[in-house]
Amino acid sequence: MFGGILLNSIRVTMVGIFLLIGLCCVGYLTVKLGRMELFSNDGFNLMARFDSASGLRVGADIELCGVPVGKVVAITLDDTTGKTQAVVHMRFDKDYKLSDDSIASIKTAGLIGDKYVSISRGGSETLLEADGEMVDTESPVDLETLLGKYAFGGV
Repeated sequence: MFGGILLNSIRVTMVGIFLLIGLCCVGYLTVKLGRMELFSNDGFNLMARFDSASGLRVGADIELCGVPVGKVVAITLDDTTGKTQAVVHMRFDKDYKLSDDSIASIKTAGLIGDKYVSISRGGSETLLEADGEMVDTESPVDLETLLGKYAFGGV
């Protein structure tokens, strides 16, 4: 009788351990395939102010020369400068050297209309510091406004 109970409890324990290992593997693959960096401190943060961040979402890619190099981590609203602007906080994957005259633009990817931030390198010798601000920005083109101006003869 006691042998059967002991054997049954060993089986239940082994199934529990196997299930825990399986869940850990699924969690690891989810993080890796989702390109999330939970334990890495490489890289740096920058922010940029835009007159409009229409369509841009947290988690959107940041591209440098057409290659994804980071993600948008937050989008906030700032009206302390007397002009209300969208502040986009960006996290770069590695320590890229960007000059202080680099330009951040919000662009549209494909036909679906997903937005991303495109970085164009500048030519200045002065480099941006980590947690710095990109001054030169280009907001996305608002197609509704352009179509409205064209339709009503404002162009």
